[in-house]
Amino acid sequence: MARLRDRSHTRGALFVVALLAFGLLAAACGGDDSSGSSSATTAGGSAGGASSTTSGEPVTLRLGFFPNVTHAPALVGVGTGIFADKLGPNVKLETQSFNAGGAAVEALFGGAIDATYVGPNPAINGYVKSKGEALRIVSGATSGGAFLVVKPEIQRAAELKGKTLATPQLGNTQDVALRSWLKEQGLETDVQGGGDVSILPQENAQTLDAFKTGTIDGAWVPEPWATRLIQEAGARVLVDERTLWPQGRYVTTHLVVAKPFLDKHPDVVKGLIEGQVAASAYINDHPIESQKVTNDQIEQLTTKRMKDATIVAAWQNLTFTNDPIATSLAKSAADAHDVGLLDQVDLKGIYDLSLLNEVLAAAGQPKVDAL
Repeated sequence: MARLRDRSHTRGALFVVALLAFGLLAAACGGDDSSGSSSATTAGGSAGGASSTTSGEPVTLRLGFFPNVTHAPALVGVGTGIFADKLGPNVKLETQSFNAGGAAVEALFGGAIDATYVGPNPAINGYVKSKGEALRIVSGATSGGAFLVVKPEIQRAAELKGKTLATPQLGNTQDVALRSWLKEQGLETDVQGGGDVSILPQENAQTLDAFKTGTIDGAWVPEPWATRLIQEAGARVLVDERTLWPQGRYVTTHLVVAKPFLDKHPDVVKGLIEGQVAASAYINDHPIESQKVTNDQIEQLTTKRMKDATIVAAWQNLTFTNDPIATSLAKSAADAHDVGLLDQVDLKGIYDLSLLNEVLAAAGQPKVDAL
């Protein structure tokens, strides 16, 4: 089975914790109470377009997502009632928020949630860990919104030698992107924090503080943290990740469903996908209202509200799409392998886009492709 490669090093305990949070070394668990909150809603919208269970029996759908602008489709879907409307009166929607993709995938493994919005690398690792049995990617959600931001005096890649850069988590999507890009620039890294450039995985909030105090020289982070580093700490953009991808398109967030739930309740999953498609349309048609709903939901989940200037600026760097951009997932896996974080993997079967394409066809939209 392909897996993250085991490495011993002086900071072993730190990285084992990071890997545990990544859902690769942990056994089944019910999510991290310190990083999540839960709520429940009984779906019961209008009958038009709403999916329900084919048996008519009540079903509970437990959905995970992050209190983050990159998860706006989930936040808008919940906050506007779009998800409840599309799921129908026989589905009780329960939600749980997470701060890391590994914790969300752990919860999916442990049967604590049935579906979650998550980034590409946690989905890859969950699929590999379970030998393809645990999950399926059923829809896209968000593209873009990741940047390498640095101190203003750093103007080019060569000037990063000897510097310290942060990422959100060892082996996460931005961590892999940074290591891969540095390798292309001829700069070596390792998981112990050594090499030409020292990479320090840590929580994004710590990264903001560390940059302000000068402990780090930059970070490869997703929105809204890139914008916050620019607005609040005077960072500048060295790399906009969109420039590294064909047409600037790569997956940031997609919708993943536990395969046992998908097999048992395809009608409920279809209703959730209908909600995703409707929420994405609402976001693109009503950006100002969607920013407010997103910020309201973030405040409700974290008790902290983003500054309006931050969410407006971060929003411009994101594309909300139902296309999971499968080719970018394959490239992310290849990059993780090339930088020594993942063995060679076969991702054939990780996608099940059949229900999404049914929903898109009914809406008169073109189908999307898997690998």
